[in-house]
Amino acid sequence: MINKIIIDALKPLSIPVSFQRYTGKAKTYITFHEYFTSGEEYEDDFEFYTGHYIQVDVWSKEDYTDIVKEVKGKLQNIGFKRLNEADLYEPDTGIYHKALRFFYLEEKEEG
Repeated sequence: MINKIIIDALKPLSIPVSFQRYTGKAKTYITFHEYFTSGEEYEDDFEFYTGHYIQVDVWSKEDYTDIVKEVKGKLQNIGFKRLNEADLYEPDTGIYHKALRFFYLEEKEEG
């Protein structure tokens, strides 16, 4: 469910978006993964809210400033809260890498 939410939100960017790994040839792409999931609130022993801690990585051989701004905007518009971010560089591939961490609170439906 959370993967579909992220992919659907970022699809309008027209940049490849992949869960965990990208194997294509685009010079700019986005990967993401969930690095932690936690029950956030319980009611009558039922997990009412689940917290999803997500890292979204923007990879590019070019300036990614505008893309990062769009990623943050699109995810924040649907309820993601930005936790932190870091600029990185991968010297072995020559790729600039922006790591963005978000929190998303999902309300569970009793089944």
